[in-house]
Amino acid sequence: CNLFLKISNLFFVFFAQCLWCYTNNTCVDYPVRSILPPSSLCSLSNARWGVCWINFEALIIAIAVVAGLILVSITVCCCYCCYCRKRSRSRPDEEEQWLARKREEQRLQSLQRKHERKMKHDEIRKKYGLLQDSDNPYSRFENE
Repeated sequence: CNLFLKISNLFFVFFAQCLWCYTNNTCVDYPVRSILPPSSLCSLSNARWGVCWINFEALIIAIAVVAGLILVSITVCCCYCCYCRKRSRSRPDEEEQWLARKREEQRLQSLQRKHERKMKHDEIRKKYGLLQDSDNPYSRFENE
């Protein structure tokens, strides 16, 4: 705890076991039994650990902000994934309905084209006298 390096009036603590207190400019052994140093030892705003330019309050706030961002991002990812799963489950039904509508449209278009072809062929048959009587389609064809 007595090893310091002075660079431009900043003290860098070489060992993480040392807690620097600015109120009385002393370095005491870090109380490893408690997570935060007790206020009787040194107040959080005046306590430095690891590097001398950041105090415990700022360190705690920074860690809390990072942890909060991680929790929020995990929550957002989970909600997004649940939403995507919900959409992907409903999507096949929508796709099946879309495909069924498309098939029905194609079937109707095909029937319409078939009817138009039949009408054209009937006109051609009528023009050349090949159209059979619709009352008796099985009548005998007479050669003239």
